[in-house]
Order: sequence, then structure tokens, then C-alpha cells
Amino acid sequence: MPHESGAVRFLPSDALNGLATPEEYVAAVREGYRERGTGAPAEPRTSLFNDSPPGKLTSYLAILPEMGAMGGYMYAAGFGNRDAQFVLPLFDAESGAMKALLDGANINPFKTGAVGAVGVDALAREDASTLALIGSGAQARGQLKATAIVRDLDSVYVYSPTKENREAFAAEFNEQLDATVAAVASSAAAVEDADIVITATKATEPVFDGDLLSPGTHVTAMGQYHPKKRELDATTIQRAKYVPDLRTRALSDAGSFLLAMEEGAVTEDDIYAELGEVVAGEVPGRESAEDITVFDSGGTAIETVAAAQMLYEKAVEQDLGKEMEFSPASQALTGE
Repeated sequence: MPHESGAVRFLPSDALNGLATPEEYVAAVREGYRERGTGAPAEPRTSLFNDSPPGKLTSYLAILPEMGAMGGYMYAAGFGNRDAQFVLPLFDAESGAMKALLDGANINPFKTGAVGAVGVDALAREDASTLALIGSGAQARGQLKATAIVRDLDSVYVYSPTKENREAFAAEFNEQLDATVAAVASSAAAVEDADIVITATKATEPVFDGDLLSPGTHVTAMGQYHPKKRELDATTIQRAKYVPDLRTRALSDAGSFLLAMEEGAVTEDDIYAELGEVVAGEVPGRESAEDITVFDSGGTAIETVAAAQMLYEKAVEQDLGKEMEFSPASQALTGE
């Protein structure tokens, strides 16, 4: 049943807190990428930059027809380091009517962790059990929790430059996970012999040497959202089946891939497939236990809209949020 114009459900953070489990986020995001793999429209971020005061306004768009949802994600950042706000309008994909307006900040770590888990599930070996995690911030936390859903982890080795941060992170997750979580003194110590490597940093220089990767390793890079951001070196990109969230994004702001192209290590033809194509079975993912794979995630509206639709359905079932009225354009223009 298409949603009719008029009532819009506003879902603030207090309505969204605890509304869905990490497993439900992963399932919704996987379905979103499956749709993308069979042709659902999505565009990478558009960012407009302001010089004084310095800051940027960013937006994303996606349509997921089978889920019945379309929408975007918009936020401002910078501007004197004031806090950011994320807004997420959700529309019905059949009628075009707006059905919800979500506080986007609340879902950000969950949907981003979920897309990382979908990438691991699509590309890592099924028996992968050792994880190297580079980074110990909020993004690293979300990635570790979500990855533990899709793989049975035995050992996690975490590295970040500040000793106190990585040790506190390891101590916390040793209590939360069945896996042994240990802080290590270098990225090399974490990466060597790892089955899965996840980078969750703001780095502008590679955070490990690609020659250290063992055959069969999967790498997920979460900090690739600007042409100058570079977590992975050209060696890693060259050795791997390179899978971005969106092909067009890889050619516009995926720093590691763009800089590897500049160095002559790869060309545009070395983009193996989009994640959605692998999830949908349109392109095989890992073809051998020896393959090195990379999932390059810079953020799209695919995971955002998929997660928002899942949350909206749960909120309707539980009658959460507040109803607001948005006038259709015909009424707004005529004053009727």
C-alpha cells in the first residue's frame, strides 16, 4: 500500500534509541545493497564547501523500489567546529509521498557498522576468525560489533597511535565479545596473519604496508571519503579485488584508489565490482581462498535509506514518534 501525502512521522533520537538490533541493521543494509546490485538508483555524496567560516554541506540520494523507500541524508560540518546535525527524509517509492523524517545522527554508527559487516560477509573467507582493527574511535567500535555478527571471531588485534586509547578499547571489548581482544604496538603487528583487516581512521597516509597482507585476507577501509584521505597504499589496491560501495564514488572521492591510479598502480578498469553486484550474485565475490579483497566504503544513501525504512516500519508497529503535517506542493503554491 503506497503512503498517501499528508501525515509525516517524525522520529527523534529518543524514538530510535534501541528500536532495532545490530542484526536488524545488517539485514536491512544487505537488502539495500542487493537492490542496488540489480539496478536500484543511487548517487554518491555531493558536498558544497564554504570558505568563511570554513565548513561543508553534504547530501546523498538513493531509491530502493522493492523496499518501497527512497530518500537522502543531509548534514553540515565544520563552521567553527560547532556540532553537526543529520537529517533524513524518507519518501514512499510508489507514491512519492514523504512518510518520515528521522534524526539521522542516531542511526549513523549503526548503519555504517552494518555496511562494513555486509562487505565482510560478501568478501571475507567464511572461516575468517582473526581481525586486525586499525583505529579505536566510534567508527572502530561500530565496525567491530557488526563484524562479530557475520564472522565467528577468535582473536582481535587493535592498534591506534595513542597507547591508552587502544588499551582501553581492548579491555572494553574483551568483556563484550567471546573473542580475545588485544592492543598491539604497531599496525604491522595487527595486520600480519590477519584474516580480516578493518581501517577506521581519518588518515591521509597509508596505515599499513600492503606487502604484509597474507593471501586470502579481506580488507575493509572505512575512512575513504575524500580524495586526500588514504588509509590503503597502492600495493594493497593493486594486490586486491577492489570493490567500492559505488563505482562513481570510487572515481570521485575514494582517496586510496585515486592516489593508486595517480601512481600508475591501477586503472579505472581495476574496479572489480560494486558491493551490490556481489551481494546480488551478479558478480562472484571471492573466487579462491587465496584472493585478497578490498571493500572501500565512503558512505552512501543505500545503507541510510534501507536502515531508515526498517526503523520506520518498526516505529509504525509500535506507534513511536510524532505525527506532523506537510502540505503537498499543489496546496502550498495555491494557498488552499
